Amino acid sequence: MGVPLKRMTVDAFLVWEESQLGRHEFYRGEIFAMVGATARHNRVILNLAGRIADHLDTGPYQVFAESMKVRVAEGILYPDVVVACDKAQAGDEQVIASPRLIIEVLSPSTRGYDKRDKFALYRSLSSLTEYALIDPSNFSVEVFTRTGQDAWAFVDQTAAQALTLCSIDLEIPLDQGFRGVQRAD
Repeated sequence: MGVPLKRMTVDAFLVWEESQLGRHEFYRGEIFAMVGATARHNRVILNLAGRIADHLDTGPYQVFAESMKVRVAEGILYPDVVVACDKAQAGDEQVIASPRLIIEVLSPSTRGYDKRDKFALYRSLSSLTEYALIDPSNFSVEVFTRTGQDAWAFVDQTAAQALTLCSIDLEIPLDQGFRGVQRAD
């Protein structure tokens, strides 16, 4: 998360952000400009979102990538990939209120924030049942699954053959998730 730009309410933020060229996250009255993504980061997002979309096509959920907002208790966040609980015809909505699955693709500048602070905010969402962290630099995969109201189970899936997403009953072979991506040196 970057340096806060200015303070405002959630509603004022949503109106303000509609006129901005870049994306911004919002928490407790402060606005944070989001940094640009690398080709490696974007490719993993598209690989995962595409496979999830194919899987969910006829089911009760739908997937969005990068530009959809998720509302948390005191803020607005942009997950890289989000699966919404309520499947409806996609319209003009900009904010998802009930995500089931959130995937963050890590970058060097956001790794710590995504693992700690952002996950703490996402855990406040009662609809969220799974949170995955994908690191395209070293091909690591970490998945947290809700096991109770305030309990989460952690599984390091880095050595597995597939990313297992229990919340949507899907396995994505890791070679497909990282297709077209070069490890960082």
